[in-house]
Amino acid sequence: MTGKHRARPMALLLIIPVLSACNPFSEARPMLDEYVERVARVLETEPELSSPEPAEQIPRRRDRVLAMPELDLGMLDFLSLYGCELQFVVGEKNSVMGRVMQPLNRLRYEVRFIEAARECLPEVDDEELEEVLDEAIESKRESLPIAVWNAIWGVEEVENLFTLAKGYYPVAPEGDPVSDLAVDAQQLNAATARLLDKKVDVSLDFAGNVHQRWQAEYRAGQLINSARLLAARLDDATGLLQERLKGHPLCLNGKPNNQSDIVQNMFFSVYIGEIQPYMGEIRRARNALIEPLARLAQQQEGVMPERFREWYRRHLSLSAEGSLWLELDQAMADHTRAWQDLLGQCGLRPGA
Repeated sequence: MTGKHRARPMALLLIIPVLSACNPFSEARPMLDEYVERVARVLETEPELSSPEPAEQIPRRRDRVLAMPELDLGMLDFLSLYGCELQFVVGEKNSVMGRVMQPLNRLRYEVRFIEAARECLPEVDDEELEEVLDEAIESKRESLPIAVWNAIWGVEEVENLFTLAKGYYPVAPEGDPVSDLAVDAQQLNAATARLLDKKVDVSLDFAGNVHQRWQAEYRAGQLINSARLLAARLDDATGLLQERLKGHPLCLNGKPNNQSDIVQNMFFSVYIGEIQPYMGEIRRARNALIEPLARLAQQQEGVMPERFREWYRRHLSLSAEGSLWLELDQAMADHTRAWQDLLGQCGLRPGA
């Protein structure tokens, strides 16, 4: 093979990334900006790109972590004197490492304490110890929701899952970017429901892997970014469509014309061909990931810190007043209606 022929494949490889970079439909921001500009172009008006509604990072850890009630040290020392399994559980907590437990390990400790104390109770023949043990079990059961909350929403890893610094949810992603995260959320919901029902026969072995995935992936934050941008750009385009609806009709006497053909072609090639699939992908990923995470937080509203509650209602809840996801649903509905009304002027109403 000559040098000339060897160079050709290399040249093609260099051209491909350039072509990809020039394709506005390969990434969310340029695609949605381009869509508004094309709507404006076919309607012979000027595009106006608004600023998406601001989003907030998940509250700082100090605003998320709840103070965990501690048993009286004298009670712990008293319990540590007896030979059942509880002695070793208490000893572990009193160790140097036990005093700086991470939230997930603290939850594991609380569950093990309750289990060990319950198992120890039938072996106790000392009335004073039995009374102390009963009191300790009840105290741990009452504070369990706080330990559960901290092990989910008080960990550093959840900040990565919701970071807003990783851009937008991908257009036409390969595979399912949120599948593992969605399974994690379902597992956490099931485990949390049992723990909040004071049922401690729950395996937490899976939870460490969940935190590792949260540390490595940031899909929830990307979905929030995309929802904000999508709602803003749909509203921008809806404004252009409504402006035309208030002005000179696209078609006289309901008869298509050259401009309506151009508008309809853009509707099918860009809106139906590019924008709607992305809208569907965002909605599917929201249902798979954001919805179970919202349910997870809602289960724990009884201990939810106020600062987190404000963030949850805006960024996680699908139904709270001011919810980002409600705004997106409304933007989608308004945009669909505007297209139907405009094309309906020409007897081209979608779905008719």
